[in-house]
Amino acid sequence: MSELTAARYGKTNVRVFRIVREGKWHYIVEYNVEALLEGDIATSYTEADNSVVVATDSVKNITYYLAKFSPHILSPEKFALHLATFLVSKYAHIHKSFVKVEQLRWSRILVPEGGSVKEHSHAFYRDGDDKRIVKVEVDATAGKDKLVAKVLAGVSDLLVLKSTGSAFENFVRDEYTTLTPVNDRIFSTSVDLTYTFADIPLKAPTDEKKLEFVVPVQEGEEGYAGSVWDEDVPARARAATLETFAIDESASVQATLYKMGERIIAENAHVKSVSYSLPNKHYVPVDMKYIGVDNMTPAKAEVFMPIAHPSGLITATISRK
Repeated sequence: MSELTAARYGKTNVRVFRIVREGKWHYIVEYNVEALLEGDIATSYTEADNSVVVATDSVKNITYYLAKFSPHILSPEKFALHLATFLVSKYAHIHKSFVKVEQLRWSRILVPEGGSVKEHSHAFYRDGDDKRIVKVEVDATAGKDKLVAKVLAGVSDLLVLKSTGSAFENFVRDEYTTLTPVNDRIFSTSVDLTYTFADIPLKAPTDEKKLEFVVPVQEGEEGYAGSVWDEDVPARARAATLETFAIDESASVQATLYKMGERIIAENAHVKSVSYSLPNKHYVPVDMKYIGVDNMTPAKAEVFMPIAHPSGLITATISRK
């Protein structure tokens, strides 16, 4: 005997590019969107009953429709919440929606103007391969008028490197140890950062088409600072990561990671936990002793060989007490 114990479906890799025009000043976002549904859909699996299926093509169309009409399109957190809220509100038998938004980086090109340098109104460039990540879950299982959201946000593929200010010593040494302790080394990693907000009650849409989405807390109001509605949280989390990485005299990846997470929690009142995944990007000094050149002493090591695999992987979650 068997039974269906979990089911979720939807549309993934929905690519969205949106221009918001304010006169000659244009704003752009580029997203990769995934929207998945849970609810009373078991019979579509167990009885081939398609009457409970909202077609994945419809989910794609809804994503594009909201990309056109949502006033929150420029914020990946708010847009993801708007889309997820619509999906659980529109369909009576859908009780949870899971939306992931991956935002690609675009920055304004700087141009000379009137003796200074200013941002161009409608010209942009891709200034990095890192991506802003948002994952939301909107839960209507307690009722369509009792929506609760979970939001996780962060950044992925943020490649960083510093050429000194990092050491690794006093680690366990036994018969399997070949690694040499070092008090000065290159520290490089590709940062995957996520931070999780406290659960968020949402107002259910009151319009007939369920397109309304109300941001419950505005800038300057109590509860705004450090919340999912605070537009400055992503910039603060990014700055905390980069600045701590640069400034910290790192005793280990682990120690630097913890300091990064501590700062994000301290600066954002509604962030309840922070997680990092930091794979080592190894740069090994080339041994030139065979020609009488010292390139192995840390102070004299100048030529390195990047090593992709294998690599150390350091992960941790730092939580608010």
